[in-house]
Amino acid sequence: MLTIKEYVSVESLEEAYKLNQNVNNVILGGTGWLKLQNRNIVKAIDLSKLGLDKIEEDEEKYTIGCMVTLRDIEKNISLNEYTNNALKNSLKDIVGIQFRNCVTIGGSIYSRFGFSDILTSLLTLDTYVEMYKGGVISLKDFVNMPYDKDVLVRIIIKKDKRKVGYSAFRNQATDFPVITCGVTIPENGKIYAAIGARPYKAKVVEDNENILSDFSNENIEKFAKYVSENLKFDSNMRASGEYRKKLTEVFVRRTLKKLVEEK
Repeated sequence: MLTIKEYVSVESLEEAYKLNQNVNNVILGGTGWLKLQNRNIVKAIDLSKLGLDKIEEDEEKYTIGCMVTLRDIEKNISLNEYTNNALKNSLKDIVGIQFRNCVTIGGSIYSRFGFSDILTSLLTLDTYVEMYKGGVISLKDFVNMPYDKDVLVRIIIKKDKRKVGYSAFRNQATDFPVITCGVTIPENGKIYAAIGARPYKAKVVEDNENILSDFSNENIEKFAKYVSENLKFDSNMRASGEYRKKLTEVFVRRTLKKLVEEK
């Protein structure tokens, strides 16, 4: 059971940061996962008054406030066009529309859950997090950082001409994924895959051996195997580690082939 002693709707990020330094205080997102916990919270900190519920776009980037819901992102036409529906595809099977109308991007990314579809898909993009004290940090670095009591303010997606794709496997609709898979073909730089739900949080594997010098079926197969062999997999109630490893090969291959065909 979740118990909250006091609710505080803050007037500034500084107020939120100071309150959050107490180990028994928590910043609220959409509380989709928080309310499932057996936890006593002294002060629940709400950021709703701070105007962080907007998706903004300019010529160079998208800026997504931490209080933007997953459903807001799922419905954003410009983001869907830019990502070739990769973000939308990563969100559509998360529980249900009512849930996605509540859960926020800030809470989802700060938590860095192993099962997170949206974390995997954002890793395929040139994504950054803006922390109140820590400043702007690459998502690839942020994923591996220890948890602290800083405040995640925004998600920033810098625009470029990369091609990205996303796919995932579930045992049944709306369940937690057994594996999540994102693939990126950048305009310049190394092709890479991001794999989550191993059941660990998503991790990037780059084509450091230049396997994909061309996109022959043989090379795509080799890259898919290379990705699976450079990740750690484990078992839980949804699947074995070996099964996840096999699925990774399949979904990297499928996702990459689809990107190549569309390219």
